[in-house]
Formats: sequence, C-alpha cells, structure tokens
Amino acid sequence: MILYIDADAFPNMLKPIIVKTIERLSLKTIVVSNKKVNIGKSKHIEYLIVEAGADEADNKIVELLEENDLVITADIPLANRVITKNAHAIDHRGTMYTSDNIKHLLAMRNLMQEIRDSGEMTKGPAAFNTKDVQAFANSLNMFLQKRLK
Repeated sequence: MILYIDADAFPNMLKPIIVKTIERLSLKTIVVSNKKVNIGKSKHIEYLIVEAGADEADNKIVELLEENDLVITADIPLANRVITKNAHAIDHRGTMYTSDNIKHLLAMRNLMQEIRDSGEMTKGPAAFNTKDVQAFANSLNMFLQKRLK
C-alpha cells in the first residue's frame, strides 16, 4: 500500500502525526501538491510537485493510485475518484470516505456549492482543532492496523 497526501491544504497540526506514522510503519508516501509543501523529513516520503491549475494534483494522484492505496484529502470529488478505483480515502478530520457515504457527501458538497453560487452566504467548516487531530489520528491508526496486518 502507498499513502498519497493531497498536500495543498494539509493542516499543519497533522504533520507530526503523519510523519511519526510513516516512520513507524515504513510506509511509502507520496506527497502531491502544486507548490512546495513540507510535511516532514523521512526516507519514506517522496514529494511530487505538479503544474499549477485546478485539479492537477488530484489528477496526478488518481493517475498513480492503485487498488487498496490510501489517500488523505479533504477534497470530496477526489475522494469519489479514489473510491471508484477501489482505493481508500480519509479526510483531515478522520472521516473515512466509503462507497456507502461518498455519493451523499458529494451531493451535499454540490448542493452547498449551488447555494454559494446563487449568492447565498454560507458558513464554512468549523475551525480545525485538537479534537479533529485526535479523530484523524484514531481513524488513521484503526485503518492501518486492519490493512497492514
């Protein structure tokens, strides 16, 4: 299994957790972004910078992705593409994207986008906090324990 990180919006609070996990498990990781992003140092991490542009990082992840790989992303359309390839995705707050929930999450995302596009002011997501960090760490560890036995 390869871990892919959609790094353009990766929260700084998660960087120490992810680097410790990568090191502990010797987990091959590819960090994909359209600008220089530093998650941390590890011989298991490869940084891949793609051209600037909408969805360029997403397209590269999907191109490289194989069945059962894991992608960390908050991008629901990317997560949908990951699930379609029989791979796995988790968001920054610890939610595992699955074939059971991805269509609903995508529909909600699209609905909110339509509301914003119509000029309606909507609240963004709640501020990222330590509870989110803990939820992410727990979810990631549970997933990896099941998959790497």
